[in-house]
Amino acid sequence: MYNGNSTPIVFRNFADMNKNLTKLYQRKAEELGRMLAGLRSRNRGFILAEIAFFLLAIGFVVLYTFLADGGWTLIGALASLGVYLYVRHLDVVNDCRIKNGEALLKVYRLEMDYQEGKYAGFDGGDRYVNPQHPYTYDLDVFGAGSLFQRLNRTVSVGGSDSLASCLSAVWEDVSEKEMVRQVHRRMEAVGELGQKEDFLSRFKSLGIRERIDTAAVRKALADVHQLCLPAFFSGRLFRYLCYADLVGFYLSIFLSVGGWLPSLLPVWWGMFNFMLAFLCSHKYIRVISGLIAKVHVQVEGYLQVLRLLSMTDFRAAELQELKGRLSGAEESLAQLDRILQKIDNRSNEIGIFIFNCFGLLDITIVRHFRRWQLTYKQHTDEWIDTLSLFDALVSMGNFRLNEDRAVQAEVTEAGKVVYEATGLYHPFLGEKAVTNDFSITDHEYYIITGANMAGKSTFLRSLGINYLLAMNGLPVFARSLKVSAFHLFTSMRTTDDLTHGISYFNAELLRLQQLLGSLRPDVPSLIILDEILKGTNSLDKLNGSRLFLQHIAEQNVTGVIATHDLELSKMEEELPARFHNYCFEIELGEHITYSYKITRGVARNQNATYLLKGILMPTSPPHHG
Repeated sequence: MYNGNSTPIVFRNFADMNKNLTKLYQRKAEELGRMLAGLRSRNRGFILAEIAFFLLAIGFVVLYTFLADGGWTLIGALASLGVYLYVRHLDVVNDCRIKNGEALLKVYRLEMDYQEGKYAGFDGGDRYVNPQHPYTYDLDVFGAGSLFQRLNRTVSVGGSDSLASCLSAVWEDVSEKEMVRQVHRRMEAVGELGQKEDFLSRFKSLGIRERIDTAAVRKALADVHQLCLPAFFSGRLFRYLCYADLVGFYLSIFLSVGGWLPSLLPVWWGMFNFMLAFLCSHKYIRVISGLIAKVHVQVEGYLQVLRLLSMTDFRAAELQELKGRLSGAEESLAQLDRILQKIDNRSNEIGIFIFNCFGLLDITIVRHFRRWQLTYKQHTDEWIDTLSLFDALVSMGNFRLNEDRAVQAEVTEAGKVVYEATGLYHPFLGEKAVTNDFSITDHEYYIITGANMAGKSTFLRSLGINYLLAMNGLPVFARSLKVSAFHLFTSMRTTDDLTHGISYFNAELLRLQQLLGSLRPDVPSLIILDEILKGTNSLDKLNGSRLFLQHIAEQNVTGVIATHDLELSKMEEELPARFHNYCFEIELGEHITYSYKITRGVARNQNATYLLKGILMPTSPPHHG
């Protein structure tokens, strides 16, 4: 990130943080630490109890084989097994509470890091960097230290993609009226989420242990919907036969204990159940497990998201609409999760034998899976897309929560370029940034001159990135900002591409050609350019820049152009109604003074020679303030 042309922007420091929110995170982190210590000590007791009751159940079964009249031992075995399962359930619940608590604790610690200007714990979205995009590359939207890294708290890959899509949007694809309506809805949604700290923190914690691989889940669900299973598994007759078998089995246990049936009958019946389940279901279980067991954790993650959403009431229209689209999703994934848990329960030989003898588990799994497959086939893609957007909105709401000094922009329907800012500054600079007032009038052009490091490039990026925030319903960094919906295009960071034989000058021409190709007569455009044609000599650059501006001024375009070429500022004399000169002035003396304030006029002072003398004469280096 750069201030002026080459000075790195100073990121917000500890003094800039949202102190009240940081104190809240610190308090909650301390409470979680104490709770986790108690849960971990309880966990050891559960493990010892599980071992004891499982061994007791086995002991009763062994004793049954040695006693002539030992039916009561089967009751003891069943009771011990029941207690074992109950304790195991408590252990699983306790373990889940530990994992959830640890994830939430990490969320609070990461947010405290954010408040101190430490962003390394968040995904920067390098995969979305695109030098050909109309504005994201120039405005540092993606990459290390980017806007995306400050925003992104998504728990799924789909949510990350959705957030990136929002930050890369081109708004001319819909009518201005519809765009403004969507922005207002988004503002309402982001504003409401920004007031729900507890919901945001719990939501973010769901992606701490493992991010949901949306593409893998989508593919797995598509594959399982295409899996062909025998129709008899979903038939009523087959289900009743299974119920009758199990009722007869448990009745045989009861009657054998009373001495009315041979004591070995339940044993042989249990063996029959195991073989029946194995022969009917084994190959299908293997296929089902292979398809979806590998995304079990991620399906469970989506289910946790849905449960959290179902417990949360929303007032904003967009949030209510998204929640409505998820109708049936929680029930669907809950059924699938139960199927996957049953598959996990049979993950060892003892579990396979016991659960099939006593419950025809494998047949139940295939039967339930077949029913789920037939019931929810048409909706999974829509649910995943909706959850991805909700995931992105949570990140936006979290940004609203963190940036308590930012304000809501006014987005208006005007049919032209409107940009009126007071106290505008770059969001990466924090509260100590120098602010500027600036208004852009439709079809007019603003030539900005100034020395190196005086603030021109940072100002241009401030204009662009705050507009991007406003159009996503996010808070902006100004005292006030009023904008309309228009096409935005920037050219500030052109690079050569020698691997494809593209020189720097050619890359500039291609960028300007891309700019011209993006313009539409029915859509107002704002272009933000930092030096036109840097890759050629001064006279050629001046003539080419004048030619370009004269051409573009005849179209439905408004522009802000930074330049070192003071001759370009003479366009104000030629067309005073269309071109206006602004500058970032510096003061030269014993020290260089940078005000970073934009003013009317043309810059008088340059600093390149002054700074170069400091390099050539190091015994008395110049200083700048």
